[in-house]
Amino acid sequence: MREHEIARPTSQRKAAKRVGRGHGSGRGTTSGKGQKGQNSRSGITIRPGFEGGQLPMVKRLPELRGFRNPFRIEFQVVSVQSLGDRFEAGAHVSIGDLYARGLVKSVKQPVKVLGEGEIGKPIHVEAHRFSASAKEKIITAGGTAEEFHAATTASTTTNNA
Repeated sequence: MREHEIARPTSQRKAAKRVGRGHGSGRGTTSGKGQKGQNSRSGITIRPGFEGGQLPMVKRLPELRGFRNPFRIEFQVVSVQSLGDRFEAGAHVSIGDLYARGLVKSVKQPVKVLGEGEIGKPIHVEAHRFSASAKEKIITAGGTAEEFHAATTASTTTNNA
């Protein structure tokens, strides 16, 4: 067998549907479109969601209310309590360290430290944002709270949540 002799099996070849060629063809007269009506006419296109004049599903459902800000930045949240539990005194905590200890799910998303719980040891923390109470608790324990702005937060203003 040569390369030019290779062909698809004849069993895989399907003849095109020839409509409107008389009764004997099986698709004569109405050409498989049934009797009268909108769908039997040529050139008709029915828009998606049209239900034949009945009130469409889109109009029957209640409208979505409110506003979703496309520029909102979702922060990963870490509590002061968890920092005190997972890190030893005098530790320098970066976002990579938080990720390594399983406190945040991604290194790419910004991190905010919240003031939940208590911290009893000095820890030096780097994060994108700190709540006022978290910053106060870290400083009173003898540590530092260093805020930095990565490319994700620098371009837009945020609503501290």
